Amino acid sequence: MSETAGSIAGARRATTARRLIVLAGPAIAVGVGSALLLWTLDRVSEGLHHVLWDVLPGAFGFGPDNPFWIFAVLTLTGAAVGATVRFLPGHGGPDSAIGELDASPPKLIALPSLALAVVLGLAGGVSLGPENPIIGINSALAVALLARFAAKVPPTLAAVFAMSATIGALFGTPVAAALVLTGAVGAIKGEGALWDKLFLPLAAAASGAITMKLLGGQGMAFSLPPLGEIDVWDVLLGVVVAVGAALVVVVGAVLLPIAHRAFRLLRSPLLFTTLGGALLGVLGIIGGPMTMFKGLNETAALLSDPGAYSAGQLALFAGVKVLALVIAAAAGFRGGRVFPVVFIGVALGLLAAALLPGIPLALAVACAALGATLVATHDGWIALFLAVALVGDIAVLPLLCVIILPVWLVVTSAPELIVPPEKGAPAAA
Repeated sequence: MSETAGSIAGARRATTARRLIVLAGPAIAVGVGSALLLWTLDRVSEGLHHVLWDVLPGAFGFGPDNPFWIFAVLTLTGAAVGATVRFLPGHGGPDSAIGELDASPPKLIALPSLALAVVLGLAGGVSLGPENPIIGINSALAVALLARFAAKVPPTLAAVFAMSATIGALFGTPVAAALVLTGAVGAIKGEGALWDKLFLPLAAAASGAITMKLLGGQGMAFSLPPLGEIDVWDVLLGVVVAVGAALVVVVGAVLLPIAHRAFRLLRSPLLFTTLGGALLGVLGIIGGPMTMFKGLNETAALLSDPGAYSAGQLALFAGVKVLALVIAAAAGFRGGRVFPVVFIGVALGLLAAALLPGIPLALAVACAALGATLVATHDGWIALFLAVALVGDIAVLPLLCVIILPVWLVVTSAPELIVPPEKGAPAAA
């Protein structure tokens, strides 16, 4: 009897291996295609950014940090995105303030207007990242193309390929996708080990990350001075910093649904997104260019010279960025919340290091990024990954695995940085 059971188990493993080999081709193809599309949107938005913030201001004889120019560009960006959402087919795709990273893919007719809205927002200085829309675009294309050319791939699996590939390309490593998907994929019912379920998404994520690397894309990896010797007091300070950063973002999470409802009182996207752009312009004047855009380059600027800014400036950066993120997400702009939240966490971490001289700089930044990201995503894996990637020191990981436990007790009952979907809205893929 045992020999028969062993034979059956061996046959199942062989069948699983054959299936993974057959489907690895479509997974890798989706990974390459997703990275190429992300890279293309990045290049287009950077080209438009150069025109808006370098060429045109120079032609008028002033710098890109001119208050009038900041207000004008962001207001006009709001009007352009509002017109895209109001008048173009597909209406700019789903509202990014409502969607999670794993939201159902948008309809194909919405992809051009969604891509246009993303490019306008990224180039115009809106405080949102590209992650939610580009995952939606790549997922919709992957589902449609694989249904035509690789019908054996189920639509849900095609969407998972695209999500994994895009996350791998965005962060420059498949590790981020593996951590994000471990909980979701592990919960899928059916036979097979966890790594059988992760194999294909990881293949897509790896091909996406490698493709983006070959294209010269920018990943989210920085380095700070090594952690050095730490003691129990440092861990306690780390918990305080992480909880403090989490509470700052919780304020944004509380304000986001309120602001979302308030903007919708104007009914037309052309009106409320233009108003949102004008408000972002005012915030841009207050906080300066450091508090604008998706936040990746600005995060790099903060970490490249941690002592360049005073505690007051860092507090201003973090506070303005929270408000800018809330307004951008609530006013109908298309984009994700992870990149701006990372900037907020880094600014708060540097602020904590300035106010608490005894705490190591790498630990302060990692803990603040951990707390901020935990509120934004309610995902401990991605919070741990981003915290370690930001400081570039694996020695901080064991400490974060301890620090995240009390922080999670605070965050788990707090609202997520998202607008709850209305009843009857489509469920996540």
